[in-house]
Amino acid sequence: MVVAANRVERTEARGTIDTILAVTERDMARVNELILSMAGSRVELIPEIANHLISSGGKRLRPMLTIASALAHGYGEGDAQVKLAASVEFMHTATLLHDDVVDESDLRRGKSTARTIWGNQASVLVGDYLLGQAFKMMVDVGSLTALSILSDASAIIAEGEVWQLAAAKRMTTSEADYLAVVDAKTAALFAAAAEVGPVIAGKGEAERAAMRSYGRSLGISFQLIDDVLDYGGIAADLGKNTGDDFREGKITLPVILAYQAGDEEEKAFWRAAMEEGENGDEALARARSLIERHATLEATIERARDYGAQAFEAASSLPASPARDALLDVVEFCISRIR
Repeated sequence: MVVAANRVERTEARGTIDTILAVTERDMARVNELILSMAGSRVELIPEIANHLISSGGKRLRPMLTIASALAHGYGEGDAQVKLAASVEFMHTATLLHDDVVDESDLRRGKSTARTIWGNQASVLVGDYLLGQAFKMMVDVGSLTALSILSDASAIIAEGEVWQLAAAKRMTTSEADYLAVVDAKTAALFAAAAEVGPVIAGKGEAERAAMRSYGRSLGISFQLIDDVLDYGGIAADLGKNTGDDFREGKITLPVILAYQAGDEEEKAFWRAAMEEGENGDEALARARSLIERHATLEATIERARDYGAQAFEAASSLPASPARDALLDVVEFCISRIR
C-alpha cells in the first residue's frame, strides 16, 4: 500500500488521460458510432435529448476503463468490449439525466441540463430508454456473467440514489454513511466497467476481483475529488457550477468533516444552510471559510489519495502492457484534477 501510494505521488504531475486515450482510440471510435446508433429512435425527442448530453464533452472515462481492462487481460479480436463499453456509457448517461432531475441542477458540463430545456418528465423517460438500450447491448454480447455484473451495478446505483435522497439535507449523516452512498452511486459503475474486462477475456475470479477492487477504489477517489472541486475548484474542471452542492443542500465529505470539527455555533450554521436552505452567496462564503479553517478539503484529498493507492495497487498486479499503464495513469489523473 505504501509503495503504491508513493508511486502515485511520484508520477502524479503527469495527471492526464493521454495514455488511455491512445490505448483505446480505435475501439472508442467504434463505441462512439454504436452510441449514436443506439441513441436513435423514431420518437424525435429521444435522440434530441440523448445527443444533447452525449455530445456535451464528457471524457467517457468509464467505457474507456472497460476497453483498457479487456485489453490488459489479453482480449482478442471481437466486439464484446465495444458493446459493453457503450452499455456502460448509456448507464452513466441515464444516471446523469436522472440525477439532474433529482438534484434540480441547471448546468451539466457547462451546458444547460436536459431538464431545463425539455422538462423533468422527458429527461427521466429518455434516461429509462437509454437504460433499455444498454441492456439490449449487454444481451447481444452473450455473456451471462457480464450481464449479471452490469445489471447488479444498475440496481446498486438506483439503491444509492434512493439512499442519498433519504439522507439528503441531514447533518447527522456520518462519514461512513456518506462513503456507502458514494460506493453505491458512483463506485459501483466504475467497478463493473473494469470487472467485465477480464470476464470477456475468459479470466477467473482473481482477475475479476482485482479489477472490481480497482474500479471501486478509483470511483470513490474520483467522487471525493469532485467533492473538493465543488468548494475549491473551477467550473471547467467540475463540469458544473462550483458551489452547486452547497446550494442544493448536498452533504458531501468536506461538509461532514467541517460539521464534526465545528463548535455549536458552527454546527447551527451548517444545519441552517444544509437543512433549512439558508444557502445564498454569503452563506457559501462562510461555508468555504469554515471548510478552510478545519482543513477539510485537505482531509478529503488525503482520503482520495488512500483510495487511489488501493486502485493503483490492484492494477499493478496486471502483466506489464500499455493497457495496464493506461489504467495506472487514470488513477493519477483522477487525483491530480485538484491543483
